[in-house]
Amino acid sequence: MMKVGLMLLITFGLYSSASYSEMNHAGMRMGEWGMVMHENISQLPQSCAKIEGVQDVTIKAGREYAKKYPGTIFGYDTHEFSFPKCTRINFTFINEDNIRHQFMIHGLPTYLHPQGMFHMELYREGEVKGSFITPNSEQTYLAHCDVAQHMEKGMKAQVKVGGGSGNLPSIPGISGQLNQDNYGFDFGAINIALTIVLLLVGFVFCMFFFVWRNK
Repeated sequence: MMKVGLMLLITFGLYSSASYSEMNHAGMRMGEWGMVMHENISQLPQSCAKIEGVQDVTIKAGREYAKKYPGTIFGYDTHEFSFPKCTRINFTFINEDNIRHQFMIHGLPTYLHPQGMFHMELYREGEVKGSFITPNSEQTYLAHCDVAQHMEKGMKAQVKVGGGSGNLPSIPGISGQLNQDNYGFDFGAINIALTIVLLLVGFVFCMFFFVWRNK
């Protein structure tokens, strides 16, 4: 009887450990590493007779990709994606920072993706895969990280399907930034005049100090 009880405890423990490390629900995978929500591997969007093709795409997230955009802290290695209609896109999402990052696409058909969202997330450095099928429409979708201030600080991209419907605002490297820092000198008349005045004041002060020391 004791052996049976011990085996049950071991079996339950192994099951619980596996369940904790990764759980699979309808359209959702999650674990200690992060989560993938609302992916679509096989269900065809409306007006798509078949899956026209498959594309494998890698996107990297991290501080490294913000360096070329003043005023940003986080970024993706790519800020624009262009895909054909009715195509299955297999994403490999890589987080190069030891903090939480996401790659979320918004505005997708809600009959395929609850809340119109495809969501990939990693809690720390790592890699995860997820897929969705592009709709049969010409549309530009927002992709971003929804962690507080990550999108505002540069972690934002756009996904164009069938050529897209134009550019979204404030996409780094595509349509500018809302909060771009400017480290250049403003050569306006007021700034030039102020600079001359400060130089003269500094010169007069230096001359006064020199004369005073040599009395």
